[in-house]
Amino acid sequence: MAKHIEKSADIEDGVTLEDNCKIWHHVHIREFAQIGENSIIGRGAYVGPGVKVGNNTKIQNYAQIFDPAEIGDGVFIGPGVILTNDIYPRAVSPEGSSKLNKDWTPQGVTVQTGASVGAGSVILAGVTIGEWALVGAGSVVIRDVPSFALVVGNPSKQIGWVGREGIRLVSDGETLVCPQSGDRFIEHSKGIQFIE
Repeated sequence: MAKHIEKSADIEDGVTLEDNCKIWHHVHIREFAQIGENSIIGRGAYVGPGVKVGNNTKIQNYAQIFDPAEIGDGVFIGPGVILTNDIYPRAVSPEGSSKLNKDWTPQGVTVQTGASVGAGSVILAGVTIGEWALVGAGSVVIRDVPSFALVVGNPSKQIGWVGREGIRLVSDGETLVCPQSGDRFIEHSKGIQFIE
């Protein structure tokens, strides 16, 4: 299927855009980034060199995805989200000379299948956001987020669990239930597990 790329977008050499991608105004996608099919990159977003974006993913306006981030299938990255890549940022060395790319090793953020990161959130370099997790708008995430977890705040804290619909799960006394889909989960020491 056809791709839609606005003329004002800056797509560097070596970028892979799969079928049916939509790339909006003033997007900048750096060299060798990979954008999966049916994915949408919103106005003014930045995608760093070699970043991998899965299929059916939405990166909203002015999000900044710094390399070497990896974003899974069906992920939602809200407007103004920043996925960082340097835990100890410095512009200069202790001697005052400008730091160059060779002077540090970037650490990417990983956002797994189905997860959502709310508008204006900042994710610390090296953090993994688990499958179907939900990061509330404006959160500052400094540690890994378990699959299906609901986290909010600065620094973010887990306040519950969500199902694949993104709705907070409620307890029926024995299991956690999605009020919309009826999906059921069991909570255990490592998180929750879907009951088939």
